[in-house]
Amino acid sequence: MSNVREFQSVQSTRTEQAGVWITKLDRGLTPEDEQALGKWLSMSAENRQEFLEIAKMWDSMDGLSRLADIFPEPADQAGRGASSGNWKIAASVLLAVGAVAMWFSASELPEAATPSIVAEVDSNQNEYETAIGEQSVFTLSDGTRLALNTNSEVLVNFGSKNRLLTLIRGEIHVNVAHDPSRPLSVVVGDKVIQAVGTEFNVEITSEQNVELVVTEGVVTIGVFDAPIGDSPQGKPVLLQPSSTLVAAGQEVVIDSSASGQELIEATEIKSEEIAVKLSWREGNLIFRGESLEEAMSEVGRYTEVEFVFLDEESKKERLTGFFKAGDVDGLLAALRRSFNISYEWVGEDKILLSGQ
Repeated sequence: MSNVREFQSVQSTRTEQAGVWITKLDRGLTPEDEQALGKWLSMSAENRQEFLEIAKMWDSMDGLSRLADIFPEPADQAGRGASSGNWKIAASVLLAVGAVAMWFSASELPEAATPSIVAEVDSNQNEYETAIGEQSVFTLSDGTRLALNTNSEVLVNFGSKNRLLTLIRGEIHVNVAHDPSRPLSVVVGDKVIQAVGTEFNVEITSEQNVELVVTEGVVTIGVFDAPIGDSPQGKPVLLQPSSTLVAAGQEVVIDSSASGQELIEATEIKSEEIAVKLSWREGNLIFRGESLEEAMSEVGRYTEVEFVFLDEESKKERLTGFFKAGDVDGLLAALRRSFNISYEWVGEDKILLSGQ
């Protein structure tokens, strides 16, 4: 008996319908498609709004420019008829949105971020961790907000002169409470990120590199000659004068083998890329052209399921879109629908993927 699980039906949401239309637009619309798209956009303001919400996430005007080509403004103002309505819709989309690309939707999006745990923390020394697929948010004793992504662990040690977070594994987002007398340091081995009052994201990648994205204010980052270990509670971590300053809208990736003498360079990062990197805080995963192999590796951070490709070509397919983190069933349905990729379950924790 086959273990292949077929999806007999997938809930047809407005989000999914809009995503399908953008996918078709990217690949090219037939005349019949053009008529159907114009009709769908004309059906309701909700349809147009959903189309806008999806399109706002991307940074290419190509797709929306094609809408204007499909529904050109008639030269005869008096005899516009139905095509004029279609053109107005396309024009409004083109003016309101600065981006669109190939899209697929695995499931209906949540209305708002819903972290699994929000806790008030009173103690100055604590250890926090999340399981695979879990995100948690904590308010620390000084008012700092600490969000943990899936499968993460952090040690918190606050003293009279120092606020120390030691990231053991995973990814955290820190909204630092302002306190000039006690800089807050995030330590990963021999690497230190330090701030007085700002907002930033730190991840230990699968290659054990440290990735920093600053979303507000300025932080200092440096590498010591040896792991810091457990800093005494009252002794602050001091960075060298040559340490790199990283401002909002910049990122740094420090190689796991970097030493204290190596130069750390900060690079600019687009707001769209920041939104992608921080989408986990809203329970979503966003992909913007990654290979399926890369995408499934990221998905694997949020589930116990192992994905195995049976052919090399499927790995190279490029994926653009977003879905709920941990929604394996929705993802599989989208892969079949958008990429014609079949899947087979082996037991309860392994899925075989192959192109048809």
